[in-house]
Amino acid sequence: MVQHRDAPAFQEYAASMMARTTYRVMSLSARGLLYTMRLECWVNGGLPSDPAVLARVLGFAVDDVTRALSEVMSEFVIADGLIRCPELDNYRAYLDERRQRQIAGGRAGAAKTNSGRSRPPPGNPTSKPRASRESLVQNSPAQNSQNTAIRTAAVDGEWVADFNEYERASRGG
Repeated sequence: MVQHRDAPAFQEYAASMMARTTYRVMSLSARGLLYTMRLECWVNGGLPSDPAVLARVLGFAVDDVTRALSEVMSEFVIADGLIRCPELDNYRAYLDERRQRQIAGGRAGAAKTNSGRSRPPPGNPTSKPRASRESLVQNSPAQNSQNTAIRTAAVDGEWVADFNEYERASRGG
């Protein structure tokens, strides 16, 4: 079954982000804006490039966004009026390509598996019967003799006599 859904998450190593000088010199508000914008870009593909509209979309004050925007824009590009994150766009393309390769590999594997099978039309009397679905697991001879003894005792009623004797003994009489 093929799922035509976007990847739910992107993988990011904290050390990779922390090692970037641009990230290290950002203010606290810029770091927060950076990650908020990255998350929005992952989910929605891009953000409006107009700072007033961007602030509204993100739910922040226009002044706060405008002040921090210059610090974070080195991580983004503007294309067709949208702010996009090239790093996340590349990662999404990588995931899509990998998914396509997996689909192609699965189809090739299925074709190879099914190529050796001859499938007569349904209802064709010359079709081969299906293999038996009986268990291929065999019990050990010791287990077989134990099971036989239990069945024999149950059939002969020995267990009833043993139980009655146990009951009499437990009652003290």
